[in-house]
Amino acid sequence: MRTEMILFDLDGTLLPMDMDTFTGCYFQLLAQKAAPRGYADARALIDGIWAGTAAMVRNDGSRSNEDAFWAKFASIFGERVYADKPLFDEFYANEFNQAQSVCGYTSKARETVELCKALDFRVALATNPLFPDVATRNRARWAGLDVDMFELYTTYENSTHCKPNPDYYQDVVSALGVPAGACLMVGNDAHEDMIAETLGMKVFLLTPCLINKRGEDIGRWPHGDFDALMDHLRALAREEEEV
Repeated sequence: MRTEMILFDLDGTLLPMDMDTFTGCYFQLLAQKAAPRGYADARALIDGIWAGTAAMVRNDGSRSNEDAFWAKFASIFGERVYADKPLFDEFYANEFNQAQSVCGYTSKARETVELCKALDFRVALATNPLFPDVATRNRARWAGLDVDMFELYTTYENSTHCKPNPDYYQDVVSALGVPAGACLMVGNDAHEDMIAETLGMKVFLLTPCLINKRGEDIGRWPHGDFDALMDHLRALAREEEEV
């Protein structure tokens, strides 16, 4: 099937990062922001964020990830959390940007997205929808990109599943109006991103910030750095021209 759409992961893919370092910095900043508003126990706050994240990962599609998160968070800290949502929105719009300092940057991220467009591929940002829209816009900006470059970008507001649930990828292709077989998923996680293959998607594993917790044999997938990815995209485009 002709490849029409290139789906990109963000964290660790277009935006280079060590996930543990990023998460540690992010949580420290959030704890500092929230402490004066009654979340003085940083450990409890972080545990609550993780519990809310787990609720999003388990989401069965019956509600938005946003609703799944806040329902779980409220079950821990009480209904007052809903009045504190503006505090968290303000954090993601402002203090969260300090976490850019622990992320990397490569101009090849934007170069690759622009190459896709030059090759007449459509592009979407298939980042795991655990963050609100404003945080996703900021992380894309850290990578030298703008979400408006993509036909779709996934956030906790507009999504009802998460990676590695294959239903997340089904939701994405349904929203884009393309069959899974017409898509190439590009990501750095051998499980969460490459699972898109189970829907019939083509995949490419970007390895500079590789996550492979299950010890998968990555040789089973096309893989490599940005230069290898760009070569792969050019090869896909040539194949389409020859058909």
